[in-house]
Amino acid sequence: MADPKEVPSQGGPGATNGAGRRPGAGMLAAGADRASGERAKRSRTPLLSDASDDITPIPSLRSVNGDGAIRAHRPRPAPTSRRVPTAKVARATDIRPERQPRRPARSTFTASARSTSAKAGRTPSPPPPIPLTGPGVPAPAGSGVEDLVTIAIAVLRGAAEASGVFGDDIERQVADVLAFVRRRLTGDYTVDEFGFDEDFTEHIYLPLLRPLYKSWFRVEVRGIENIPSQGGALIVSNHSGAVALDALMAQVAVHDEHPAHRHLRMLAADLVFQTPIVGKTARKTGSTLAANPDAERLLAAGELAGVWPEGFKGIGKPFSERYKLQRFGRGGFVAAALRTGVPIVPCSIVGAEEIYPMLGNLKTVARLFGAPYVPITPTFPLLGVLGLIPLPSKWIIEFGAPVDTAALGPQSAEDPMVVFDLTDQVRETIQQTLYALLMQRRSVFL
Repeated sequence: MADPKEVPSQGGPGATNGAGRRPGAGMLAAGADRASGERAKRSRTPLLSDASDDITPIPSLRSVNGDGAIRAHRPRPAPTSRRVPTAKVARATDIRPERQPRRPARSTFTASARSTSAKAGRTPSPPPPIPLTGPGVPAPAGSGVEDLVTIAIAVLRGAAEASGVFGDDIERQVADVLAFVRRRLTGDYTVDEFGFDEDFTEHIYLPLLRPLYKSWFRVEVRGIENIPSQGGALIVSNHSGAVALDALMAQVAVHDEHPAHRHLRMLAADLVFQTPIVGKTARKTGSTLAANPDAERLLAAGELAGVWPEGFKGIGKPFSERYKLQRFGRGGFVAAALRTGVPIVPCSIVGAEEIYPMLGNLKTVARLFGAPYVPITPTFPLLGVLGLIPLPSKWIIEFGAPVDTAALGPQSAEDPMVVFDLTDQVRETIQQTLYALLMQRRSVFL
C-alpha cells in the first residue's frame, strides 16, 4: 500500500508544513534577506555624488533606534578639511577662537554698566586704552625694556594726575627713576677702578640723602667757591656725631652746591668696608680705603677726595668734649697732598655734635660686636629703634681757603717737620673756624 502524500494545508493559522514551519515563513525570510541586501547597497551609495572638497562624505547618515524608528544625523565637516578665510590668514593677529569660554574672564566694568548693557541688548565695550604717548612721555622703542619703561611712565603719570598732583617736576623725576631702571637692566652704566658707580650715586644715593640735608638738618653751606672746579683737591674736615652722617652731608653739599656738581670721593676706615651692605654701598658711592696709595691715585687722577683725620676718636668722643678736635694722626693725608701737588681745603661742620649726644659708652657690648664703641644717648637704647632717629639740629658747613702745596714740591713729603707743620696749620684753621661758627649760631635747632 502506497504511503499517502502530505498535502500542504492552506487552512487556518495553526496549520504547519512538513518541516514544522508555518505556511509563508520561507517567503517572509526571503523578503527579509532581500530588504537587508537593499539596505546594505544603499549604505554603500554616497549621499552626494558631487560633494565639494570642503566636506568629507559620511558613510552612514541614519541609524535605527531601539523601537525600530529611523533617526537622521546632521553631517559635520571633518576638522582637517576646514578652510581659513584669506583675510584671516593675512592678519594672523585678528584670528579669534570659534568657541568662547563658558565663563568669561573677570571684567573691570561696574555692575551698573553690565545691567545697562544687558537691558539694551548689547555687549559692553571695554574701556579705552591708556595713551602711551603725549607730553613728557617718550615714544615706545623697539625693545621690550623700552616698552615697559614707557608704560610705567604713562601709568604713574595718570596716577599722579588722578590724585591732583601736576607739574613737570613729577614727570621728570618719574622719568629719571625709570630711565635708571632701564640702564641697570641693559647694563648701560660704568664703574671705575675703585668701584664708583656714578649713575647709582646720582639717581639713588644722593636723592635718598637730600631730605635729611634740606629738610631735617637744613644745611647752610659757606665758602663753596673755595673748592676748585676741576683738578684734584683734598678736603679735610672735623668728625663728630656718634654716626658719620657729617661725611654724608658734606658729600651732598659738594655735589649740589658746587657749580660743577663734583663728586666727593671719601677716604674711609677699614671697618666701613668690612660691614655688610655698608661696605658695598660705600664702594658704589665713591669711597675708598683711607690709605696713602689709594688717596694718591685719586688725587693724581684729578678727583676731589675727602678725609676725616680724627677717625673714630672724633665721632666717638663724649658730648662734654664737643667741637674739640682730636689728634689728626701722623699727617698721612698731608703727605699724599704734597706728593700730588694738590691744594688742601679745610672744612668745618657745626651741628653734627648734637644729633646723637653721646652720654656714655657700652664698652662690653662694643667688644662683643667688634665695634669701636656703642654710644648711650638720651634716646638710645632707651627708645630702641626710635632712638636711632637723629635730632634735627641746624647745620653749617664752611669750606675755608685752600692751602697750596705745589710750591713745597713732592720731595717735601719725605720731610717729617714739613708734614707736621702743615698738619697743625690745617687743624688749627678748622678749630678756629668751629669756634667762630658756634659764636654766630643762634640756637642748636634754629
